[in-house]
Order: sequence, then C-alpha cells, then structure tokens
Amino acid sequence: MTRSGARRPLLAAAFVFGVAAGGCDEGSDGPSTSPTAPDPAPAPTAPPPVRCAEEGRVLEFGFFASYEPISYRGDPDPESTAFDEHRGYEADLLSALEAMDGAGLSFDRRGIDVWPGIWLLPATPEFDLVGGGITILEERTLDPSGAPAVAFTSGHIEFRHSLLVRGADAATLREYSHLTSEFRVGVSVETTGESRFLQIVGLIDDGGVLLVGTSVTTPEGTVVADGTEAFRIAASGSSANLSGRSHLEPPSPGYPQVVFFGAELPRSEQLLVLATRGVDALAGDEIANRVAEAASDGFFAVTALDTEFELGGFALDQGEEVLLACLDDKLDYLTDERNIGYAEWLDNPSVFLERAEAWTP
Repeated sequence: MTRSGARRPLLAAAFVFGVAAGGCDEGSDGPSTSPTAPDPAPAPTAPPPVRCAEEGRVLEFGFFASYEPISYRGDPDPESTAFDEHRGYEADLLSALEAMDGAGLSFDRRGIDVWPGIWLLPATPEFDLVGGGITILEERTLDPSGAPAVAFTSGHIEFRHSLLVRGADAATLREYSHLTSEFRVGVSVETTGESRFLQIVGLIDDGGVLLVGTSVTTPEGTVVADGTEAFRIAASGSSANLSGRSHLEPPSPGYPQVVFFGAELPRSEQLLVLATRGVDALAGDEIANRVAEAASDGFFAVTALDTEFELGGFALDQGEEVLLACLDDKLDYLTDERNIGYAEWLDNPSVFLERAEAWTP
C-alpha cells in the first residue's frame, strides 16, 4: 500500500572556553595547572519558520480524486467544476493547515484522476504539492533516471494492508497463508496494495523481482519470469514488459492467482467483480476495505490484516527544504505526532480544525 523525515537547518555551535579554577601561589614549587576547555555545547536546532510560504504565494496542490474516504472529488466528471472540490480526510487536514494563524498556507486544489507517477508531479512547474493517500517510499522520491526529484512530508496517516472477501468466505480466507492457486486475488496496478500483497504471499522478493516460473498475461502475450530485474513489480513502477498486465499464474499450487486491475477501474466496479465471483478477494488498504465492509451489511468482510504499517504523506519538490520543514512542524502539531489520525478524524471530522484554532505561533 525509508521514510522522508523533516530536514531542519542547524545553527553554528557556540564554543565556550573556560579557565580551570585554582592553581599554585606565585613562587611555589608545586605543579601548575593548564587551562582546559570544556566539551562544546551541542549545536541547537533552529526552529522551522512560523510562516511556511512567502506573502501572497498560493500553493498548487494536486490530489488523487478517487480514494474515498481519504481523498476524493465532489463530482466524478473531470469536466465538472466540482471535480476539483477536495473532500475527505486529507481535505480536512489541508483546511486545518490553512487555518493555522500565521502559517501563511493557502492551497489551490485540483483533482487528478491518473494514479501512476502522481507523486512526481511536484517536480514539474504545474504543482507544488500532491497528495491523495500516497505511501511514503524512498523509491518514489526518484525520477525515472534515478535522480532525486521529490521529498515527502512526515507521515500523517498509517496504512495497513488486508484482504476484502465475501462474508461467506471469511473463515476460509482468514489468513494470507490460506491462499492457493485455487483462489484469484484482485489488485490495483502500481500501488502498494499490489506490491505489498505480492511480497506477503511470496510472489516477489524485497526488490520486487517475480518468482522464477511465474507467468504473466500482457497485451503482447504471456511472459514467464526468469528471476531477473527484467520481471519486476514495484509501487514506483514496473518492468516495461509487464505493462498492461491482466493476470498472473503462479509457478506452483502454493501461491494464488492474481488479477490486475488498471488504475482507471473505479472501486465500485472492483467490488462488483468480487461480488460476482470474478475474484475471491481484493488486496488493498484496510481503510478502504473497512468502508466497503461497513456499507455491505455483512456481504463483504475484512480479513488477513498485515502485521506492518506504512505511512502516507504529501510530496513536494526536493528543493523546497524550507517549506518541507515548516509543513512537517505543522503536520506534527495537527496530528499530535501521529497520535491523531484517521480513526480520530472519522469519529470527529473537525478534530484537525479544532487543533488549528488552538495553535499559537
């Protein structure tokens, strides 16, 4: 579904030299005491600037428009003016940032309906920041040539992967280890939902390389993984010969089949595929899966919770160090160092705005 932390400028350390007290009276035969210097004081860390952006600057913020309830649009039609109406958890977090007295933050928000590579858009002139449920990964900070391009704010939300299954199958598919080649699992391509699932079940290694003998159906035909980097699936991008992949056949019965959904397939249609037995499970973030479970009145169930969490944040150009430090400071305050997150927002959607109103520069 390697974190970028806050980078704060350091002030020069002040070195204080003292002379040792005591010594011998003038003319005595005793040993003399040489002056000594104490250890230098630790270098203090400069606080981030109170104002994050210069006077009059409006930050162009692009948000992924199809990740309800984290980040979504007011209207699914990209031609509608409501498409740029930002809603959800991240929308309220941004509004709280704008409400912080003296922070100098103002966002012009625009919806984005294309997922792959969305995190690299701040490295272009069009956007200053992007968000929308983006997991912080070191590999996502690099452009296609491998050069540093963007940086991430400190994480403001935790993501955990899971399976969404039909309620009648919950006992059978209670754990990832229950998945065999008899079962088909749907994943969204170029997401951490895809890469983390494949890693958990052992179909890729830590570097994203597919297990030897794995067959993948693509528009050009079926390709078979040979255990090299030429067959790699990762949340930051995959091997060119796997582009447009639709189905994965495991090399042995101990692994599940995988059905790949393109990023353009709406969540509602993925749920329909699960409901009509086109797949036996959907692998993805627990938050989105819990929403589907709650709305289904027991028809769907969440199982197989991952043992690890990932953090989501906002991406900005890697040269925006002052803005990054200031945003980190404000986000850490609003989330109380991540003690306030999605669950608290779901219980009280005004929680971030209330903290913003209580903040003093």
